[in-house]
Amino acid sequence: MAESNKNLYPDKWLNKASAGERVACELRMRIISGRIESGSILSENQLAAEFSVSRSPIREALKVLASENLLRLERMGAVVLELTEKEIQEIYDVRLLIETFVFERLVKMDTTEVAKELSKTLEMMKIAIKYQDADDFSFQDVAFHETIVRSIDHSHILMIWNNLKPTLESLILLSMRMRFEETYDDFDRIIRNHELYIEAISKKDRDLMVQSLHQNFDDVQGRVEDLWTSQQTFTKGVEHDD
Repeated sequence: MAESNKNLYPDKWLNKASAGERVACELRMRIISGRIESGSILSENQLAAEFSVSRSPIREALKVLASENLLRLERMGAVVLELTEKEIQEIYDVRLLIETFVFERLVKMDTTEVAKELSKTLEMMKIAIKYQDADDFSFQDVAFHETIVRSIDHSHILMIWNNLKPTLESLILLSMRMRFEETYDDFDRIIRNHELYIEAISKKDRDLMVQSLHQNFDDVQGRVEDLWTSQQTFTKGVEHDD
C-alpha cells in the first residue's frame, strides 16, 4: 500500500460516483494491476483513513469487490484474491459470447442509428490517439462496445454486460496505458478493427462480422466460429419454435 498515494482510476470518470463507488474503483485497479498483491489483508480502519471516508463506504466497496471475486470478506476487512489468467480468459469468453449474440440480432434490425453512434465514438477514439490520452481512449473504447450491446435492447444481456464491465474496464485501461507507452503504432490496427465493426453492422454482413470478431479477439480466434455458429443455430431454433 506504500505506493497508493497516486490513484490509478481516472478522477474524471468519478463525477457522479458515491464514496463507496470511488473506493471500489480505485481498489479494483490496484488489485488488478498488482499494486495490491494477492493475499494482502485490507483493514476497514486503514482504508477509511487513507480514503478519508467513514467505514460505511469502505464496507460498501469491499462487498462490491467480493462479489467480483477480487476479495474474500473477513471480520473488519478483507483478503485480496488473485485474478488468474484463467479468470481473465473467462471474462473475455463472456464478452465474446455477448458480442456474437448481439451481432446475430443486429442482422435483423435497422442498424443505421447505431452505426452513426459508433462512428461518432470512433472519431473520439481517434482524437484520444492524436493527443496520446490513454484514459480517454479506454473510456471511448468501452463506450463503443457498450453501444453495440445496448443497441438490441435486451435487458438480461445488458445485465451480464454491466456485471462484467467494471473488471473489463480496468483491464482495458491498464492495457491501453501500456500500449500507448510501448506499442503506440499498433493503434492504427485497432482503429481499423473498429472500422470493420461499423462496416459489418452497417452492411449486416455476417462474414464481415466474423472477421471483425477475429481481429478484435485475436487471442481467442479458435472460438469465434464455434460461438458464431452456435448463435445462428440457437436463433434458427427459436424462429422454428415460433
